[in-house]
Amino acid sequence: MSAPARLDIQASVESDGWPEEDVLSPMVSRILERAAEYLAVEEGQPFQPHPVELSLVFTDDAAIRTINAEWRGIDKPTNVLSFPAYPVEPGDEPGPMLGDIVIARETVLREAADLCKSMDDHLTHLLVHGFLHLFGYDHLDEDEAEEMESLETRILATLGLSDPYAGQDPA
Repeated sequence: MSAPARLDIQASVESDGWPEEDVLSPMVSRILERAAEYLAVEEGQPFQPHPVELSLVFTDDAAIRTINAEWRGIDKPTNVLSFPAYPVEPGDEPGPMLGDIVIARETVLREAADLCKSMDDHLTHLLVHGFLHLFGYDHLDEDEAEEMESLETRILATLGLSDPYAGQDPA
């Protein structure tokens, strides 16, 4: 059995419009600690005995567009980007630093409105999605997408949220 999942989360608000860090941090901690607990207990994800670090950056479309262009060669904003600190496959024990998650406010707001969801619910989904990328989960092909989306859905259910992929084909 793996060690209990413990996280050391550093959150930084780098653009206007986001709640203050003292408001975002408890929300983020609750979501990601629940996701880590689910991975450890239900999926057998190993964790190191000490807290693993990750950073979150809450930014805007302009900043994430620059990052997306630089790191992925895609010159447009996106909702969430994840940068694992170490290359891992699902089920591998992560290193002492998980990596970084960057989220763009305008895109998240626009998508939430398009999906008829609250900003908090959509942000919760994107936090879980970005977190799973740090553990090696991806959606580049249909099998990977089905695995990742199923895991996201199960984690979100423990947070009281419905399946965000209901009625869609895997990404």
